[in-house]
Amino acid sequence: MNMHTQPQRTPAETALIDAFGDRLSLLPGDGAVMLKRDDAIEAIKHGLPTRRIESWHYTDLRRLLNVVPDFDPAATAKAIAPIVDGSTVLTLLNGVSSAKAPVVEGVSVQCLSEKLTDGSIAPGLDPYGSDDAIGALNTAFVADGYFVDIADGADLEKPIELQNLQAGGQTHVRLPVRVGTNAKAVIVERQAGEGAALTSSVSQLVLGEGAEVTWLIVQEQPETATHLAQFKAHIGKNAKLTLFVMNAGGRLVRQEIMVKTTGEGADFKLRGINLLAGDTHTDVTMVLDHAVPHTASTEVIRNVVTGKARGVFQGRINVHQYAQKTNAKMACNTLLLSDDGEFSTKPELEIFADDVVCGHGATVTEIDHDHLFYLMARGVDEKSARGLLVKAFVAEVIEELDDEAIVEALEARLDDWFVTHG
Repeated sequence: MNMHTQPQRTPAETALIDAFGDRLSLLPGDGAVMLKRDDAIEAIKHGLPTRRIESWHYTDLRRLLNVVPDFDPAATAKAIAPIVDGSTVLTLLNGVSSAKAPVVEGVSVQCLSEKLTDGSIAPGLDPYGSDDAIGALNTAFVADGYFVDIADGADLEKPIELQNLQAGGQTHVRLPVRVGTNAKAVIVERQAGEGAALTSSVSQLVLGEGAEVTWLIVQEQPETATHLAQFKAHIGKNAKLTLFVMNAGGRLVRQEIMVKTTGEGADFKLRGINLLAGDTHTDVTMVLDHAVPHTASTEVIRNVVTGKARGVFQGRINVHQYAQKTNAKMACNTLLLSDDGEFSTKPELEIFADDVVCGHGATVTEIDHDHLFYLMARGVDEKSARGLLVKAFVAEVIEELDDEAIVEALEARLDDWFVTHG
C-alpha cells in the first residue's frame, strides 16, 4: 500500500493557521461566509503552492514566504494624496474602511464588513480554482473593504481612488466593483505602506453592457512587504476595459489577473510596467478567457530589472470553442540593467476555435551601447542617459492611457524609481 504523508508545515503555514484560530471570533460573517472561511483555511492547511504546481512554477510560495508577521492592532497607516487631484478617495488603513464614505452622484459605496456580516458577499468568496492560494488566504482573513456600485449611464468626471495602505502586520481586503450599463469611470487602486507586512487584496469588477472603465493598479509597497493580489473581471457586451498595472515595490509580489469576456464586442487591454530592483521577486500571472464570439484583447508588458531582482510574467489566453472571430495579441518585453537580474516569461495560447487571429511574443535585451554613446557624446552624463533610455522603453505604454494628469503622475513615479535604483 502506498502511503502519502503531508509534508511538515513551514513556519509561515503554521503562523497562518494559528492566526486564523486566534482571529476567527473577530472576523465578520454569517453562516455562509464562515463556511467559506473554513474551506479556505483547509486549503491553506494542505500547504502553500510550490513550483510543482504549474501556475506557481516560477514563484515557489512555500519557499519564498518564510516569515508571516503578526496582526498589529496598534499599526496606524495614514492616507496619502491621490494620484489625480480632485479624485474621490476611499481609504483602507491597515485593512479598516472609513466610517463615512464621500458622496458621489451615481455611485453607491458600502463597507465590505457589512456585506460580510449579512452574507450577501458570500458567493464572491468562491475560489478561482484548486490552486487559488491568494483567494484562499484572502477569504480566510478578509474583514473589510469597499463595495462600489456605479449606476447605469453614470459618467464620472473624476477618478475614484481606492487606497489600501498598511503600516506593518497583516492586512486582507476585498474591493468588488459593479459598473452599470453604458457607465464610464476611471478607478485607481493604490497599494502602499511601510514596515514588514503581509497583504492580500482581491479586486472584482463586473462591467455591464457598453460600460467603459480604465483601472490602474499602482503597487508601491516597501521592500519589507509581501504583497499577494488578484484582479478579476467579467466584461459584458460591447464593454471596454483598460487595465494598467505598475509594480514598483515589494519584497515578494504576486499579482494575478483573471479576465473573462462574457458578451460579444467586449474589448480588453492590459498594459503593465514592472520596475524591479534589489533582492526582490515579482510575478504577474494572467489568465484571459475569450468565452464568446467577436471579442478582442491586447496585452503589452514592459519590465525593467536591476540588482538581483527576479521577475515573472505568465500570460495565458484561452479561446473557447464558440469564440469565433477572436482577436488576441500579447507581448512581453524586458530590459535587463544588471548581470544578476533575471526575468522569466511564459506566454501561452490555448485555442479551440478555428476562425481567430491570435499571437504572442517576448524579448529580453540590454541597453543599446550605441544609443548610450550617442547621448553621452552630446554631453549627457551616463546615469541620465541610461534614465532617458529606460523612460523611452516604458513611456509608450504609459502614454497609451491618454489622460495627461495620470500620465504625468506615473512618469514622475518612474523618474523617482530610477533616481533610487538606476
